[in-house]
Amino acid sequence: LETVLHDFSHRHRYFRQSLERNFERVAGFVPDIDQVSKQRRLLIGTYFTAEYSVEAAAFFNPSIVQVANQETDPEGSCRFVMSFRATGEGHISSIEFRSGIIDSNNDIYFDALSDYVDTPQIHPNPSYDRHLFQLKLQEMGASNAVTHQLLNQLPDNFTFNDLRGKIAELQNNGQFLPQEKTDAIDMAMWLAQSNYQIFFRKDHPISERVIFPVSESERKGIEDARFVRFIDDDGTVTYYATYTAYNGETILPQLIETCDFLSFTVITLNGAEVQGKGMALFPRKIRGKYVMLSRQDGENNAIMFSDNLHFWQQAQILQEPEFPYEFIQMGNSGSPIETPEGWLVITHGVGPMRTYSLGIELLDLEDPTRIISRIDEPILVPNAHEREGYVPNVVYSCGALIHQDELIIPYASGDQRCGIVTLQVTQVMARLAASNSSNPVSMTAPTRPRGHPAVQALPPT
Repeated sequence: LETVLHDFSHRHRYFRQSLERNFERVAGFVPDIDQVSKQRRLLIGTYFTAEYSVEAAAFFNPSIVQVANQETDPEGSCRFVMSFRATGEGHISSIEFRSGIIDSNNDIYFDALSDYVDTPQIHPNPSYDRHLFQLKLQEMGASNAVTHQLLNQLPDNFTFNDLRGKIAELQNNGQFLPQEKTDAIDMAMWLAQSNYQIFFRKDHPISERVIFPVSESERKGIEDARFVRFIDDDGTVTYYATYTAYNGETILPQLIETCDFLSFTVITLNGAEVQGKGMALFPRKIRGKYVMLSRQDGENNAIMFSDNLHFWQQAQILQEPEFPYEFIQMGNSGSPIETPEGWLVITHGVGPMRTYSLGIELLDLEDPTRIISRIDEPILVPNAHEREGYVPNVVYSCGALIHQDELIIPYASGDQRCGIVTLQVTQVMARLAASNSSNPVSMTAPTRPRGHPAVQALPPT
């Protein structure tokens, strides 16, 4: 134990606590646990602990959201949080974060990067809404007499321990066949464990926080999180992220919710159209409904409307590949950005040699099924430096923001490194306005100023 503590304590914050936590996960298998000393508990914990290099394979697909400024931030600045997809051994993906500030001159500065990373603690006894839980079981095709009896014994708001207690009672109930009970219990437990809550210590800087897969549905990866700052009808601000859960065989769109980037709730999405990759939530309701961009068929952009954030039953094709750079497939590259002219949407297209490029379009504010304009050529393509990487010939983004008339797009190249490009919003709008006319307007190329504080190549930690 002394050797392990000597070799590893300096590499991790709260190393002893991590060993204790991992011991607790197997404590039920330890005989005479009351007689096991604290030192031996730590030693046992070392045998159930391993380091994992979260960025060993790839570091890519960033999104960015505005967060509340601190009192010391200068006037006219914008504080932000940026998320990234990190991929390590076994191609398991997780979410990392960085933070920083954009000043009034649109220079971008990142906060200091910590030497440590850590995963969150899992809430041991999360709570659930019974009605919502029942609806989700129904959407899964798992609602029956057994689950009805199980849920009817629970309060309107119940905890995971409440559920386990009623499951224990159900197992001793002779009213149902053993297989009926097993199937119902398995589905109820899967749903409960897939809707979980996690939290980080407040003294962990945001660059230390890594959201690693927890549930069975995402055990092989949390992929391509698209964070959005969502403002509800009452002005409440919540940060949501749609992401793709991957279990090694199938993918499933899911949702993350947070108000402070310390505590997170992971939510399963349900409904006939919850399928495919690349869902992106609009930052507010439109005419009383939640709105989501999606791609169910692997080729075309679609749009969905729903009264309930958890359920998505219908989708309609918004657009099909139109330009050469997107002939293979197209998709969104993050949540739409609201402007006076309309919803600004960054798209991505796959063209010859499976080259990924970014495009841009404008949707109507009150009827986002109507495309006002599209630029017929990509706004960003891989340059000579960016063509190489883990996946060559790719530039990709999961979200952008506007500050001081500048469109700021963090992006990944080659699924290996990340940077930022900027465009003047007035020029983008002029080009969009001219796209449907016979008088084309030129647009300055996206800015990639290397070595300037406004654009930083973001290496893995």
